[in-house]
Amino acid sequence: MILTALGCVMIGSTVVGGAYPMFERYCLKGRYRKRKLRENLKKAFANGDLYKTKGDKREYPTILRVAEQGEKLTLVFSVPKGMNPDDIEKRSYVLRQHFGNNIKLDLDVKRGILQVFNAGLPDKWTYRYEDATTAIGGLRVPVVCGQSFDGELKVYDMVENPHLLISGETGSGKSSELRSILTTLIKSKRPEDLQLILGDLKRSEFHLFKRINHVQGVYHSPAELIPVLQKVKREMEKRGDMLDQEEVNSIDQLKKKPPYLVVCIDEVALLKGETAVTDILEEISSIGRSLGVFLILSMQRPDAKLLDGKLKVNLTVRMGFRTADAINSKIIGTPGAENITVPGRMILKVNSAAEEIQCPWLENDKAIKLLAPYKNRKEEVQQQEQEDTYDEYAGVFTNE
Repeated sequence: MILTALGCVMIGSTVVGGAYPMFERYCLKGRYRKRKLRENLKKAFANGDLYKTKGDKREYPTILRVAEQGEKLTLVFSVPKGMNPDDIEKRSYVLRQHFGNNIKLDLDVKRGILQVFNAGLPDKWTYRYEDATTAIGGLRVPVVCGQSFDGELKVYDMVENPHLLISGETGSGKSSELRSILTTLIKSKRPEDLQLILGDLKRSEFHLFKRINHVQGVYHSPAELIPVLQKVKREMEKRGDMLDQEEVNSIDQLKKKPPYLVVCIDEVALLKGETAVTDILEEISSIGRSLGVFLILSMQRPDAKLLDGKLKVNLTVRMGFRTADAINSKIIGTPGAENITVPGRMILKVNSAAEEIQCPWLENDKAIKLLAPYKNRKEEVQQQEQEDTYDEYAGVFTNE
């Protein structure tokens, strides 16, 4: 007890020197600490002009609960009726100014939950498929995102949140994220349940996925993609007819369910001006969800013209890695990505909720080893190609 008191006195003596948060954490317990946290959040709302005007009065969010568990603080507050929660999201920088960068903000129309993490994110998080197996259990098209502030693996189901946009500068971690997503899909799903169409317009990313039964093909130019995407369009029309005939809303309800189909294109910005391709991509983004057809589009630098209109609106999930400036971050839809300094760090936005996470680090050589059991021998592939015509795709598309 004497040592504890002495420690508090010593820590307290450093308050003037800037160690007040440490003093607060270890010596000010219970109600006083919670009161200080409430005051800090109120100051954040005031400094960010986060209020609703009601006559001559300003109505700020009301703090409902403050809790501390281990290395995590949780502050729950109400959103005043008539106030747009997006205003809080847009000015979340004031929350970081008051509570630090290690925060997570969840909002709905009635309340917000602010979580503050003392430990922060790791500078590197190595991909292990074994870590993902529990998290992705039960997901139909699982997408592995990375480690969140609470130390958990962040994943989501593309069937529930269709179509993904990944953007970031060279060396920001975008390629590792793509490898992690595709490798997880291949290892967790059977070829008859999920098929991949890969567009590698830079000719540098997807060679390791060739000769895998899940992969319909790897294509390197708009000219190669056009006939394949036209085939996807016809397949969507047939799936739509199947839904009408059986009077159901999605392929999951069909008696004979076709495989999910994921079209993944790296450096999609190189398709600018290729209307034959972009029109089909836009159509997939509009109606693909119920038909089991999904998009993963990746680019180094976001293109405002390419991402204008329906295509951008329908890309419900965004991964914003490091960008050159705030303008690029805004185009992606992940404000704050311009402030990222750690490779592999990104802003993940699922619908309206955004959070900073550390993506998996999966080296190319390690991915090749993980995928080796799913590879066909070159001789088998060559023999199959001789037997098939150019337009036959080994039964990937139904009713074709």
